[in-house]
Amino acid sequence: MPQQRVSMAMVAQRAGVSGQTVSRVANDSPKVDPDTRARVEQAMADLGYRPNRAARALRTGRTHTLGLVAQTLATVGNSRMLQAVAESAASHGYAVTVVTLGAGGDIDEAFDRLRDQGVDGAIVLNEATTLARDAASAGLRLVVVDSAPDERFTVIGTDHAAGARAATEHLLAAGHATVHHLAGPEASFAAAERERGWRQALAAAGIAAPGIVRGDWTAASGHAQAAHLSEATAIFAANDQMALGALRALADAGRRVPDDVAVIGFDDIADAAEFQPPLTTVRQDFDALGEQAVQVLIADIEGGRAATSLLAPALVVRASA
Repeated sequence: MPQQRVSMAMVAQRAGVSGQTVSRVANDSPKVDPDTRARVEQAMADLGYRPNRAARALRTGRTHTLGLVAQTLATVGNSRMLQAVAESAASHGYAVTVVTLGAGGDIDEAFDRLRDQGVDGAIVLNEATTLARDAASAGLRLVVVDSAPDERFTVIGTDHAAGARAATEHLLAAGHATVHHLAGPEASFAAAERERGWRQALAAAGIAAPGIVRGDWTAASGHAQAAHLSEATAIFAANDQMALGALRALADAGRRVPDDVAVIGFDDIADAAEFQPPLTTVRQDFDALGEQAVQVLIADIEGGRAATSLLAPALVVRASA
């Protein structure tokens, strides 16, 4: 026998309030005092009440669904951001619809798909941000992660340049004459900012920047490109995955880390401490970044404003540098 669906009337009876009050709580109305709201939410949790999203959308004109656009979810940074956004959105009572562009993807088409699904707004990640600046996003509230400022949408992000400066300065302070850079994709804003921070640190030390080699964020590209850094004694890799590939290439060449060459990555992925040797890296707070993206977007959707700032990364020193 199918389980009876929990109704608003049942929640109202459990909480000792009117059905209208339950409706206001379900629709996030500010016209409910905190104690009553807490009592209704507890009754909802006790009974397993699930708001009818379709009905609520008809009443409020909002679906309580956010879109997320990414070039790919294969990179660790993007997958971490998806998890952070999904968890934060759920805590605010929103669902998430994901669109990936793939190679040569059309972001206008992605935005059209999200509009067709009635999302209240969308978050655009990393490599897709360059495309977002040229896209027909009219009518769609956007928060863009890691992008140059743009009056058409809100930009949030990590201070990648500051993190890269810290990594480069750490290597120079260890006595290295220069620091080589294993850079990310040329079209990536985050990669460009990390390269900029590396150049700033070298310039401040009066050191000419050596030529860079460029990967595509993958460990395989880090392994391939590290072969061009055979003279390096210090390498700053633009992400941890490429640093992992570089560690393998150095081991293949018989070069010891950190005795012969020091290596620093960026991101502090979950496995960074398990690399051989454990990787010194720059930590991004993906959870805080995802929470800020969701808070800013929901504030825009609901007619308010939320403060934005570049999130400060932190250098995590381990055994590789």
